[in-house]
Amino acid sequence: MEIACDESGSEGEKLVGGVTAVFAHAGVRFSHEEASACVAALREMIKSPALEYKANHLLRQKNRWVLLWFLGPDGPLAGKARVQLVDKRRFLASRVRAEFGAVSGPLELYNDLLRARGPRGTLDPLFPAILRAAAQWGGPVSIVHDQQLSLTDGRIRQLKNLAPRLQSLTLVDSQYDARVQVADFLAGIARRVAEEELNGRPDHEVIELLMPFVVGPGMWNA
Repeated sequence: MEIACDESGSEGEKLVGGVTAVFAHAGVRFSHEEASACVAALREMIKSPALEYKANHLLRQKNRWVLLWFLGPDGPLAGKARVQLVDKRRFLASRVRAEFGAVSGPLELYNDLLRARGPRGTLDPLFPAILRAAAQWGGPVSIVHDQQLSLTDGRIRQLKNLAPRLQSLTLVDSQYDARVQVADFLAGIARRVAEEELNGRPDHEVIELLMPFVVGPGMWNA
C-alpha cells in the first residue's frame, strides 16, 4: 500500500512563538489517476490561474461549495484520507510535564530548554506523525512525502527502524505528484480550521465534515 503525505504548519522544534499554532499531517490513498482527476476537478470548479493550487484556494468564501464537496461524503476523500492535528502548545506542555512533572513558567522558555537538552528533532511533531501514519493504515505501507529539509537520509533510516510497517519513505516535489497535492489540501484545510477554532471562530459545518478523517491523539479527539 502506498500513501501520499504532506503537512501544514511545520516549524520544526519551534512549537510556540512561531507563525502557526497547529500542526497538521495528512495522508491519502489515491492512485495517480484518481489524484490527477481530483486536482483537475478542483481546477474546473475554482478556475484560478495559479500554477499550483493550495488549501487557501478552497478556503476562500466564494469557493465554499467546492470545500464542502471536497470534504463531503460524496467527495473524492471519502474512505481514502486521514489527518492528524496537533495543538503545538498542548503538545509542548505534555512534553514539559513528562520531563519536569509540571509547567511552572512560560512555555517559550521550556521550548528553548528542551531544544538545547535533547537530541535534535525530538520535539518536531512531524516525526511522530509519520510513525502514526505508518501504523494507521494496516499492513506494510510505503509513504511518498513532500520534501522536508528535516527528513534527512539518517532520519528516514531511523523512522524505518522505529516503524516495522514502513517499507519505504520517498521524498517528492508536490508540484509533480498530484497525490501529495491532495494531501496538502487536506492538511492545510484542517490546520486553518483548527486554528480558527482555537481563536474562538469555530466553523462547525466544516469541522463536522473533517471529523471522519481526523485520527490519532490530537485536538478534537484527545
